[in-house]
Amino acid sequence: MSLTLHPFFDPVTSSYAYVLANPGSGSCAVIDPVLGYDLATGEIDTREADRLVEFVRANGYVVEWLLETHVHADHLSAARYLKEHFICAQTGIGDRVGTVQAHFGRRFGVDLVPDGRQFDRLFANQERICLGHACGRVLHTPGHTPACVTYVFDRFAFVGDTLFMPDYGTARCDFPGGDAATLYQSIQRIFGLPDDTRLLMCHDYPPSGRSHRFLSTVAEQRAANVHVHQGVSEVEFVRLRTERDAALAAPRLMVPAVRANIEGGVLPGWRIEPRLEQRVGAGEAA
Repeated sequence: MSLTLHPFFDPVTSSYAYVLANPGSGSCAVIDPVLGYDLATGEIDTREADRLVEFVRANGYVVEWLLETHVHADHLSAARYLKEHFICAQTGIGDRVGTVQAHFGRRFGVDLVPDGRQFDRLFANQERICLGHACGRVLHTPGHTPACVTYVFDRFAFVGDTLFMPDYGTARCDFPGGDAATLYQSIQRIFGLPDDTRLLMCHDYPPSGRSHRFLSTVAEQRAANVHVHQGVSEVEFVRLRTERDAALAAPRLMVPAVRANIEGGVLPGWRIEPRLEQRVGAGEAA
């Protein structure tokens, strides 16, 4: 299988979205797309999502999947917006998303049925997912949230917030349903992938002034992750993670982001006006 990777960085939220393409079939997946949101004005900004649309169209790709690694608390998902442009694409997330919807629906007063029906596809652990004839699998990696997943294609693994770059560490576990011991076990499953597996970050917050990066490997993480490198026990990790989480503030966009993302990327009553002309990509039906 020969897949190509195209990262897209949003400097406002320090987020990475990805287009993973199979040039042989012309199909692609868009992973963790970002929709901008101004907390002060409540205005939606589609610039980063529009960059993805323009890139996909320029390359003649057909979007088969709009994939979320988890329900994000630090940015709004652009999946629903992108589906306006790529009408044949299916939205996908882990099949435990209903647990997250139940937790946060109660907390934020969102009236929804917490069973994941807001997404087209709910992925079970180890379920296959394909781009043309290039198939990967979905690995459940809970801990940050109960519904976090890692998408593994060949030597690419999209880990969401489970891991950051080695010099920054791992995800927080203090959101409803989060659990540090569960996160530790999930990370060990990721560490069980081949050493040269390329781990794609959802965010990067560079310490010490280094430039932003989006990629590490299993070997690098196992050797150097500041929270969970080889030799760190589960007990040690849980203690470190619990102490660290107790000192963290809530993400700035947590309320609008979670409220939107548990519904697949929109808030009730919101209407997002696409800024690009509505065109149908190659291989898609009007």
